[in-house]
Amino acid sequence: MLTSPSPEGSLDPRQTSDAGPSPVPPAPARDNRYMIMVISGLLALGLGIGAAALPVPYVIESAGPTFNTLGKDGDKPVITISGRESFPANGNLDLTTVVLTGGPKTPATIFDVFRAWLDSSKAIYPEELIYPKGTTAEQTVQEGEIAMETSQENAFAAALRELDIPFEQRLNVAGLSEASPAAGKIQEGDLLKSINGKAITSMSVIQAELAAGAGAPAVVVVERKGAAVTETITPTRNSADRYVLGVLLASDFTFPFDVSISLENVGGPSAGMMFALGIIDNLTPGDLTGGKHVAGTGTITADGAVGPIGGIAQKMIGARQQGATMFLAPAANCSDVVGHVPDGLQVVKVETLADANSAVERLGSGEDTAGLPTCTNN
Repeated sequence: MLTSPSPEGSLDPRQTSDAGPSPVPPAPARDNRYMIMVISGLLALGLGIGAAALPVPYVIESAGPTFNTLGKDGDKPVITISGRESFPANGNLDLTTVVLTGGPKTPATIFDVFRAWLDSSKAIYPEELIYPKGTTAEQTVQEGEIAMETSQENAFAAALRELDIPFEQRLNVAGLSEASPAAGKIQEGDLLKSINGKAITSMSVIQAELAAGAGAPAVVVVERKGAAVTETITPTRNSADRYVLGVLLASDFTFPFDVSISLENVGGPSAGMMFALGIIDNLTPGDLTGGKHVAGTGTITADGAVGPIGGIAQKMIGARQQGATMFLAPAANCSDVVGHVPDGLQVVKVETLADANSAVERLGSGEDTAGLPTCTNN
């Protein structure tokens, strides 16, 4: 039988050969090395993912939410005044926050750190700079709550002092600093009564008297177990070049009316200045801001001194994102402010509550604010 030719290079199955059937080549043996490589790769991938999910000793700071001290937190006013006439205010006096990722509460992963490194709006710090070694999540929460409570009390006192509303402040000795010149003379629990014959009504009285004495011995009267005790103490200079008695003090206030502050899930002392401004606005007729949008940050003492805080670059970003046009920044934070101010935000440098109050009054009244102090490279 004849068959038609097959295409070149192919073999028609109907063809036969006098040599018998063509031998079938044996199947190649499975390459075990390939399987080993695949399994090794999967194991390495799994280990890599697992390692990336482990916590790393870094803390990431991001811009957090802002809260208007003249508004509400949920359905509750942030500031409520009882026992004295108050005046609801318009505008914004926003306290600013940061969100921390990392540390004992919310450990950060290498993925978190890498993403933050690519985002210029975030900052990364070694964990020990934010949380001392051994700090637990419970301690972090408790310390934040205590600091917040203290800042609110100081804010109330500072606001009343700014408005010349009298209140009582007692300074109790909470302890002594290392190598204190008051050691053996002043004890924990003592109530400070006078210095060089002047009644101690605030911390500023002590500071002013020691500064005036320029290192001269000071006569201090304390109340101890109901009895007056007089001691002569020679002050020393601290790292800030101020004369001090080496005494750690805690304030005990008696206010003429009540102020309550409702703000959940926010801790720390950095809202003090903005609380104080909010209290001032609620206690005075009209709108301090003139309806404008102001934000800021800073600790506050009962004497009205504004202190530095952390995360100010992120707080300025958060403030601008929420519409603020003026930001009140502690003078001690100026080195962190320069070069990080968002477009459209005027930053005003403040050292005291009086500085902050004056700046907001100027903005609210429509005056030119270009001459207000700001942070510079000098």
